[in-house]
Amino acid sequence: ITLPLWLIYCLTSLLHLHTLYTDFLLFRREMDKGLGRDSNPTAAVKMLPTFVRSTPDGTEKGDFLALDLGGTNFRVLLVKVSDNGKQKVEMENQIYAIPEELMRGSGSELFDHIAECLANFLEKLGIKNQKLPLGFTFSFPCQQTKLDESILVSWTKGFKSHGVEGRDVVSLLRKAIKKRGDFDIDIVAVINDTVGTMMTCGYDDHHCEIGLIVGTGTNACYMEEMRHLELVEGDEGRMCVNMEWGAFGDDGALDDLRTDFDREIDAGSLNPGKQLFEKMISGMYMGELVRLILVKMAKEDLVFKGHTTPDLLTTGHFQTSFVSAIENDKDQEGLVSAEKVLRGLGLDPSGEDCVATQRVCQVVSTRAAHLCAATLVSVLRQIRDNKAAERLRTTIGVDGSVYKNHPQFARRLHKMVRRLVPDCDVRFLRSEDGSGKGAAMVTAVAYRLATQHAERQRILDALRLSREQLLEVKRRMGEEINRGLAKESHDQATVKMLPTYVRSTPDGTEHGDFLALDLGGTNFRVLLVRVRGGKRRSVEMHNKIYAIPQEAMQGTGEEMPIPRPPNVMSIPPPPQGILLKWTKGFKATGCEGEDVVSLLKDAIHRREEFDLDVVAVVNDTVGTMMTCGYEDPLCEVGLIVGTGTNACYMEEMQNVELVEGDEGRMCVNMEWGAFGDHGELDDFSTEFDRAVDDCATNPGKQRYEKLISGMYLGEIVRNVLLEFTAKGLLFRGKLSERLKTRGIFETKFLSQIESDRLALRQVRSILQHLGLTSSTCDDSILVKEVCSVVARRAAQLCGAGLAAVVDKIRQNRNLSELKITVGVDGTLYKLHPHFSSIMHETVRDLAPQCEVTFLQSEDGSGKGAALITAVACRIRDAGQR
Repeated sequence: ITLPLWLIYCLTSLLHLHTLYTDFLLFRREMDKGLGRDSNPTAAVKMLPTFVRSTPDGTEKGDFLALDLGGTNFRVLLVKVSDNGKQKVEMENQIYAIPEELMRGSGSELFDHIAECLANFLEKLGIKNQKLPLGFTFSFPCQQTKLDESILVSWTKGFKSHGVEGRDVVSLLRKAIKKRGDFDIDIVAVINDTVGTMMTCGYDDHHCEIGLIVGTGTNACYMEEMRHLELVEGDEGRMCVNMEWGAFGDDGALDDLRTDFDREIDAGSLNPGKQLFEKMISGMYMGELVRLILVKMAKEDLVFKGHTTPDLLTTGHFQTSFVSAIENDKDQEGLVSAEKVLRGLGLDPSGEDCVATQRVCQVVSTRAAHLCAATLVSVLRQIRDNKAAERLRTTIGVDGSVYKNHPQFARRLHKMVRRLVPDCDVRFLRSEDGSGKGAAMVTAVAYRLATQHAERQRILDALRLSREQLLEVKRRMGEEINRGLAKESHDQATVKMLPTYVRSTPDGTEHGDFLALDLGGTNFRVLLVRVRGGKRRSVEMHNKIYAIPQEAMQGTGEEMPIPRPPNVMSIPPPPQGILLKWTKGFKATGCEGEDVVSLLKDAIHRREEFDLDVVAVVNDTVGTMMTCGYEDPLCEVGLIVGTGTNACYMEEMQNVELVEGDEGRMCVNMEWGAFGDHGELDDFSTEFDRAVDDCATNPGKQRYEKLISGMYLGEIVRNVLLEFTAKGLLFRGKLSERLKTRGIFETKFLSQIESDRLALRQVRSILQHLGLTSSTCDDSILVKEVCSVVARRAAQLCGAGLAAVVDKIRQNRNLSELKITVGVDGTLYKLHPHFSSIMHETVRDLAPQCEVTFLQSEDGSGKGAALITAVACRIRDAGQR
């Protein structure tokens, strides 16, 4: 039989792809409106936060109660979840009826009845004396403000209990239970049936992050990035959003897609103008839509020989279950069902009438499946965009009588979804246990998260330092500074306080051309520095970088390459610098314990190509102070926080007992990385610090540096992550070989992970780049927290040490307040997004009588070496030896 053109136009036009793409675009726009704080009040699709922040990971365990209220009956369940590697769930449940008078009576009577049924269930199972956690599935429109607080917006499904709308249903249930006084439960979560479906399926498939209901009504939920959910504060992690998508179109967005039949159904409904999308899809209206079409066709003499019957003309007499029966997989059986249904409506159908009826049912249900697919595609695209994934792999948990009972609906939905999003691998998983189990799973997840959070915080608390502890670190650093300065105690001191013989910082009058050689890693630089003094003072630099071959780093000192420099002025007398020990991978023999200046001069003489006099030898910390001192005369402290860490400052000569003379000042190279080598920091060190130290090339040495510097922070983080994983708190308890590999967490990754600009999907991308491919969004949050705690402690410890230095300078000068500048260099200080601000804050807090300015060194320590030479020239020229 051929359907009339008006029917084909009215309904089958909605089956075309371009119409579905239009629907997809409209719905995506509505999603954005619902997510926005300012646009949400006028949005039809409300995108309500559920405060469910995680899906099951399979490690949940325990006994949980669930209460599932969404119709004229409600269920109470006891759900036993065991984590024995098999993810086993056992359930016992009881269905209780809600009498008609309670559905329309007072709210207190309704909740008293629910509490009485709960008591009956607990007594039956002999668990009335236990206080078990409960999840509450409440499938009515609600405004949720917390996981355990949900305000009923309006009753639906025939409920009219007064005194409930506008109130928190959890509070009403708690009040009813308390009034009885014969049992107690812990109501942990309240959810709707859609979230329950997602959580139920999420326990069986950890990829499940969408819930879909297509039954009497329709709705969907999904896991949204917090940064997009403006209705809730915070932008880290994810939260399940209850879309309430049945209201799509209530603002007119679907007017062009709705037919006269849709408008007639709406006009005759209990809520005209509301839930317009739901009225095009759900089981409550599908049969009625078929009835209206058949009536129209009969009146136009296209079916039933133009006859109608009172039953055919009566609203609700063509049930959605009829549509399912008529669309039976076997067409012939479907036609038999069609004849039976039509005769039940008082009609005398012909074979062609049955075929026409079957075709109408097909068109109506196919349109519903395709419209559902188009909106579902909007959700899939949103998740894919959130993850910036080229191809999305996800699972949709589905429940509802239309999806489960209609013989063709699910297949048509799946087929159209895959056609509209060919770049998504979508699995549909039927929820077999209903939303009650889902409420229990939400509760189980909440309990797991709470337990895991407490355990994680217990572990991380060892890495968190109180103000009192930081003050104690400052005090001990001060003691070690004094021990290092005193001749008598210098040999036993961990902070060596080495004299540098740099007696002055730049004053801006320096001028001349100077050569600098900067050696501190696998490359070194030679610089020609032109310093111009006076009002138009400036520093002009020319430099070249040379590589040091690995064989030279590990060979003999004589093999170190020396480039030929340009002619430079020379100033006697020559300095000395005895190398105590190699670090940073250098192992060249014949250098430790020797004067590096003499070694350099010997190498130059062996070449017999050029000659020069070496005026000063300094380390990078002193170079940093001198570089910044040229810009700011108040700069009297140098600090390096990079691969390693060190500090220097201008000390009063009277305190530098290793050098004769009491007049003036001298820069002291603290070598503070060794602070703690005699146990001064043992009570602040953790098992993770000890693990890093044990595996280092210099166990027991540079203990302060190992708590602070970039070379070690990543290893501390890795050891914390190992502990978390071993305890099942991270990566689902699965220890990967990659995580066991030392050195995978470089400082740059820590800086990137803590970046405020980085979304969690980018953090996850970094983890996957590191080989941690099974990491989830929740894992990303935890890794970021560990990085934050470890870096914060490092910055605070560094700040405590620096507070000791500036307070020492203030006390040296008998000042009530000191104004001073610290020149700083190093990759950790420069590149980490929060290290510098935390360190500054710590110094301000622990040294309140010091106004400290931090000046970042932009030109490295090579320029500093040249400026030391320039200062020496100035002093010589002025006769101030």
